[in-house]
Amino acid sequence: MQLELLSVGTELLLGEIVDTNAAYLADKLSELGINVYHKTTVGDNTERLAAALRISLARADAILATGGLGPTDDDITAAAIAQVAGVDLVEDEATADSIRSFASKASFARRASFARHRGRSLVDSLLKQAWVPKGAQVVPNPVGTAPGFIWRGEPPFTDGSKTVIALPGVPAEMKAMAEQTVLPHLARLAASEGGEVIVSRVLRLAGIGESQSEAEISDLIRAQTNPTIAPLAKLREVHLRITARAADRAAAETLIAPVEAEIRRRLGDHIYGADEDTLEAVLGAMLREAGLTVAVAESCTGGLIGHRLTDVPGSSDYFLGSLVAYSNEAKVALLNVPEATIREHGAVSPEVARAMAEGVRQPYGADIGLSVTGIAGPNGATPEKPVGLTYIGLAGAGETAAEEYRLRGIRVLLKERAAQIALYLLYRRLRARTAAEVAR
Repeated sequence: MQLELLSVGTELLLGEIVDTNAAYLADKLSELGINVYHKTTVGDNTERLAAALRISLARADAILATGGLGPTDDDITAAAIAQVAGVDLVEDEATADSIRSFASKASFARRASFARHRGRSLVDSLLKQAWVPKGAQVVPNPVGTAPGFIWRGEPPFTDGSKTVIALPGVPAEMKAMAEQTVLPHLARLAASEGGEVIVSRVLRLAGIGESQSEAEISDLIRAQTNPTIAPLAKLREVHLRITARAADRAAAETLIAPVEAEIRRRLGDHIYGADEDTLEAVLGAMLREAGLTVAVAESCTGGLIGHRLTDVPGSSDYFLGSLVAYSNEAKVALLNVPEATIREHGAVSPEVARAMAEGVRQPYGADIGLSVTGIAGPNGATPEKPVGLTYIGLAGAGETAAEEYRLRGIRVLLKERAAQIALYLLYRRLRARTAAEVAR
C-alpha cells in the first residue's frame, strides 16, 4: 500500500512552526508496512490544496492530511477534499450535537454570548467543523472539537478506489485520533491488501562519529538487501537504523537479529543503547545497579550535564548535585581548585579539570566526581587554546584522570558535545568497572 502525507497550513511554509506531525506519522506508517514516497506541504489556499490532492491521488492509494479542519475561514481542508472527490459537504449530526453540548457549558456559553467571528457567533463558527465530505466516516476527537474523517471512493479523475484521511493539525489531537482510529484502520486496510510490515531497530552510539562508525561496517552496508542499514548523524550522537521488511513483526525481528549482533560485535562500547534509550537513562540504571553516586562540576556547559541527568525519573537515587563554577573565583571558592593551579596552567587545562572533579566530590560525599572545563567561544581563545578546547575530568575509586578534546562548532553545539562526551566517559568508566568485576 502506498500513502502520501499532506500537511496543510501557511504557518508551516513560513517556518512559524515545525511539522512534527509528518515525522510522527511517517514513523508509525513504516511500522505498518505502508510505503510513504512523498510528503507535501501546502498553504491555506483551496485551489493549491485541491491541486496537491489531485497529484497525490493520481500516484498513491491513500492520502493522510493534517491541518485545516478548524472553525475559521482559512480551514479549508474538508471543502477541498470534497471538491476533488466530487461530492458535497454534509453536516454530521452527531458531531454537531457534540459541539452544541460543548457550547452549552456555562463557562463557554458566557464567552459565546458576546464572541463573534466575522458576524457569526462562536457556536456557528464551531459548527463548521461538523461538515464533512458526503460518505465519509467521522473520526472522533477525544481531546478537541474538530473531528477528522476517512473518505473512501472513486474520484472522477482516477481509476479505482482511493482513501483520503483528514486529521486536525494540533499534534495532541492528531496523535490521539491517529492511535485510536486511523492507524488501526490503515493496518486493517494494508492487511486486506496482503501488505508486509516494516520493523526498525535503532542502535544509539556515543564517542564515535558518523564517518568512523560507517567505516567500521561499510561492508555490511554495501551488502545490504533486507534488512537495510542506515547511519544517521544526530546533534549529540550517531544512530544506526536497521530496517527489515517481512510478513509479520516476528519474521522481521528474526532478520534484524544477526545483523544487529554483528554491528554490536564491531562497535562494542560505542553502542550504549537502542531505540528509545538515552545516554543519561542508561547511565542512571548503571549507577543505581552499582550502588554509586555522582556529583558534577561544570564550567563551559553551564549546568547542561546536571540538567540531562535529572531528566531521568528517580535520578535522586544516584545524582547528588552539581556546581556551575564558571569564573575562576568560583572554581577556587566552591571547588577548592588551587589558585596556583589556575595561574600556572589556566582554567582550561587537564590540571584544573582533575581538581574540579576531585573538588566536587567533597561537599556531596559522592563516589564519583565528573567535571568539564573548556572554551565555548566565540571569545576567550588563544593560538595555544582555541575555541572548542575541552577537558573532561573524572575522579573516584582512587583514580583521577582528565581527557582532552578539540571540538568544532558554534557555542551551543560545543556545549552539547562537551556534555555528551562527559556522560559517555562516565558510561565508559562504569562499563570498565563492570567488566573488571566480572573478570574477578
